[in-house]
Amino acid sequence: MSDLVLYVGNKNYSSWSFRPWIALEAAGVPFKDRVIPFDFAAGNPEIRKVSPTGKVPVLHHGDAKVWESLAIIEYAAELFPDAGLWPQDRAARAEARAISMEMLSGFRALRNACPMNIRRKPGRIDVPADVADDVARIETLWKDALARSGGPFLFGVFCAADAMYAPVVNRFEAYCLTDDETVLAYMARMKAHPAWQKWQAAALAEPWIVAEDEA
Repeated sequence: MSDLVLYVGNKNYSSWSFRPWIALEAAGVPFKDRVIPFDFAAGNPEIRKVSPTGKVPVLHHGDAKVWESLAIIEYAAELFPDAGLWPQDRAARAEARAISMEMLSGFRALRNACPMNIRRKPGRIDVPADVADDVARIETLWKDALARSGGPFLFGVFCAADAMYAPVVNRFEAYCLTDDETVLAYMARMKAHPAWQKWQAAALAEPWIVAEDEA
């Protein structure tokens, strides 16, 4: 099998890169990552050389190129069906995919107002009503999933659904968006995961500053 190579953006900021990276890392899927920083005013032209969309993340596997976070996770799940990227139970797997798709297609207010920033010292900001609505919906999703599974992660063991919401964990912490004890406990477990710790260490070591993502 050819090596999997995952091209990602700045680990401090790139929420879309973080999702497939932590999914593959946590599942033990063997891959190499390549960081292409987007610290250029108009983006980094090097990204266009590896990605058909000119964006990251993108996965290379031999001649195959797979872009978009959730598509990358699905591709890896097909290659490594025993890695546990999705829950084994059919109903749980369907729900995990549904909430992952909701992350993919929704919560634009939260994403626009509160960029992922691993380095950011936590501090509360004033957020408009649409951001508060996004936060409330995510809190409900997490608490409902944890109540059904019993934890410690959304569907018991860490899976793709947790990975899809990993950047939100940073957002909730960095901008002090929640005081819910169940949510905070889940966030603490996410941040203690070895895959999270590995990404965080790399993010903190990066030299690049992207002004527009420094909310």
